[in-house]
Amino acid sequence: MTKERVVYINGKITPESEGHLSFRDLGFIYGDAVFDTARTFGGKVFMLEQHIDRLFHSLTYARINPGMTKDEIFDATMQVLDANMPLLGENEDYWVTQRISAGAKVVDGEDPTQDGATVVIECMPLPLRSRASFFRDGVPAQVAARRRIPAEALSPNVKSNNYLNMMIAQREVSAVAPSSWALLCNADGDIAEGAGCNFFIVRDGVVITPPTDFVLDGVSRNIALELCRQLGIPCEERSVPLQYAMTSDEAFFTSTSLCICPTASLNGVDYTAGAPGPVTRKLMDAFRDLVGFDYEAQYLAHLGNGPADVGI
Repeated sequence: MTKERVVYINGKITPESEGHLSFRDLGFIYGDAVFDTARTFGGKVFMLEQHIDRLFHSLTYARINPGMTKDEIFDATMQVLDANMPLLGENEDYWVTQRISAGAKVVDGEDPTQDGATVVIECMPLPLRSRASFFRDGVPAQVAARRRIPAEALSPNVKSNNYLNMMIAQREVSAVAPSSWALLCNADGDIAEGAGCNFFIVRDGVVITPPTDFVLDGVSRNIALELCRQLGIPCEERSVPLQYAMTSDEAFFTSTSLCICPTASLNGVDYTAGAPGPVTRKLMDAFRDLVGFDYEAQYLAHLGNGPADVGI
């Protein structure tokens, strides 16, 4: 059995240490690439088809031809995951990611060094240790001064490899509020999304989240909304002014890795219903039942003494 994870790069599955890309790859030079990420629960990948569907929406928007069909990407993903499963640690799970760039930049007057897009499919262990305390204490959220890129410039529903907007916002927040998760507002000053995740508030029993005009149409976001409908919890997709969010009863984040994770505070102000509040708790339990796996217990099993880390 190999002691090293493998990665798929342009039609070949190889050990990670031997996986190489051109330094002229357009994903590296310009961020001209898109990606999508699913996760496993107990080693079983969840909603991979939906994530690949969204990947192809991003590819269409970016006008990148992957040179592969959805079925081919699905099959390659499963091959990589199956090969890496023996290396999964006890009580751990993977992020399962496809990254596709527009290929290698052509040097003027020279023959292309690569034909078509760059396709990378890889697995990475989830950051269970660094995020474990978020499931014990809730996530402290902090609004960044930096605004989210407006939808008129770049659709928020495209998962672009260029995360610089979010990375800078998170670094700025981390510099003044270590272990806090950055929340970005849109150009109007309303809450948009967290760095790499969607944000929900609960006010007077109603679950509210910003509309997809301004935020990523997250897979876990949609699961949370559907669970609200199934449980009879009122839910709305509408603008969330900052002050409205700060004076709500409870809040939570959703993402592929976090699933549903309670938010403890916003800008240093604790949510009065606790973390998790009663509505958030119902949704977390329903999410657990849906995936057939206690992801909260998995995170808590990795609690350590180190500081929490957003780790986007």
